[in-house]
Amino acid sequence: MSPSYTFEVEENAPGGMLVGRVHARDTDIANNPIRYLIPRYTDLEEFFSIGPEDGTIKTTRPLDRETQAWHNISVSATEIGGHHQDAKVRVNIKVKDVNDNAPEFATQEEVLMCENVAPGTIIKTVSAVDKDEMAHRQHFHFSLPPKLANNLNFSLKDNRDNTANVVVVRRGFSRLSQDVYELPIEINDNGVPPLSSSNTLVIRVCSCDSKDTILTCNVEPYVLPAGLSTGALIAILACIVILLAIVVLFVALRRQKKEPLIMFEEEDVRENIITYDDEGGGEEDTEAFDIATLQNPDGANGFLPRKDIKPELQFPLRPGMRPAASSVDVDDFIKTRISEADNDPTAPPYDSIQVYGYEGRGSVAGSLSSLESVTTDSDLDYDYLHSWGPRFKKLADLYGSKDSADDNS
Repeated sequence: MSPSYTFEVEENAPGGMLVGRVHARDTDIANNPIRYLIPRYTDLEEFFSIGPEDGTIKTTRPLDRETQAWHNISVSATEIGGHHQDAKVRVNIKVKDVNDNAPEFATQEEVLMCENVAPGTIIKTVSAVDKDEMAHRQHFHFSLPPKLANNLNFSLKDNRDNTANVVVVRRGFSRLSQDVYELPIEINDNGVPPLSSSNTLVIRVCSCDSKDTILTCNVEPYVLPAGLSTGALIAILACIVILLAIVVLFVALRRQKKEPLIMFEEEDVRENIITYDDEGGGEEDTEAFDIATLQNPDGANGFLPRKDIKPELQFPLRPGMRPAASSVDVDDFIKTRISEADNDPTAPPYDSIQVYGYEGRGSVAGSLSSLESVTTDSDLDYDYLHSWGPRFKKLADLYGSKDSADDNS
């Protein structure tokens, strides 16, 4: 077997393409047959296969020179029978270049151009590269697409040295009207077969000083619309602010009506301070309780009847009773007062003290201290007790005159 082998195969050749053949022979007298194989560690991606009996090497799929230009593998030859001796040989396979990549710009940079650039100025010199194998006879040709042959902004001059110049045609560029221009350029090579591609050159208009030094390339918007002064713009903004303030004030007033921020004294439940200005038996006597229901309606107009004087109402005598001067039925009087107190919703509470003045000083009955006297010959006249009704009959019989008692019997 030879020390090494070198073969060539074309790029993009289909799978099964013959690459070459290795040969080995047994030098012994027996001349045993040989078996060939490719160790997988020398061809991990299995680009090649080998005939085990004849040693022919073929591709398993198309190869790409731009990815891998050389493939270095090993082939092992093993003797069948005998002592099973084997030998290895190195095989170098070169992938031949085929023009399968179109040329493209060497760099993808933007071109910065001043607004006041003069016509005929070269703003960019473009060059191209090709991923295919470069040779001294390879040449690139630059041109504008046919639809831009009469371009009024830029022109292209091929220098015939694999470069081209981009030249300005007119003057008066403005960033406000257009700040970016895209110029398509076609690049052709002289490969076999020839290939071409269209690449776009981006040209950005910038602001420059008198020495063509670039100041800024950002687009500056219009400061004010046409026909609108600064004062008018300020007035419009002031009106907008005033309208917004009115709307906010209106919303605040509406919310204040729905939810008042200041609580009245009656609605403030956070504190309940009770002031006791008088003496009484409970909360009815405090200002926290509505005491209007306990007030006497008769005193609303300034007239408050007194209940500590003798009533002027004269009640008729019951049958069988003797009339007396200035007589009054005390029993009916008390019942009447009790009925009035029970049915009067504005009557004082139960802990009030009712004073009946006719029972004490100034009454017709006078003082009851005479009951303690043991004198029988009293000159006091108790005949009026007969007019007080049956409840006082016992007293009338005890203290009244005998004539009156006989008459009543």
